[in-house]
Amino acid sequence: MTGYLLRYRVMAYVVGTLLIVLVCVGVPLKYLADDGTGAQGTGEWITTYLGVAHGWLYMLFLVAAALLARRAGWSLGFTAVTLLLGTVPFLSFYAERRATARTRSIMRSASASASASHANSDSAQTYPR
Repeated sequence: MTGYLLRYRVMAYVVGTLLIVLVCVGVPLKYLADDGTGAQGTGEWITTYLGVAHGWLYMLFLVAAALLARRAGWSLGFTAVTLLLGTVPFLSFYAERRATARTRSIMRSASASASASHANSDSAQTYPR
């Protein structure tokens, strides 16, 4: 499950960072800078090219999140909230931390139960005298 978590986290950070650049830098430059200035051109470039890159990478993020949700056994509500928070600048990082904490908790629980069942099976064995 650690591979699923790593892929999800990488995609969450990449998509979250691109979303912040797009919304907090590109859009204001494109629409608030004076017409024909270099700043407006930069904003146009950011919204055009980073916007397209963000869109494609967001699809990969959705796949990574869905695979992790299925593997970790997240509830439908938790999964939906995590995916929706991924669309909001800055909150996407909160969603990543929340999802990572939940997944690590699930991993610890699974590891503890596996250790307990292994210890119980060892103690249940009878040894010849």
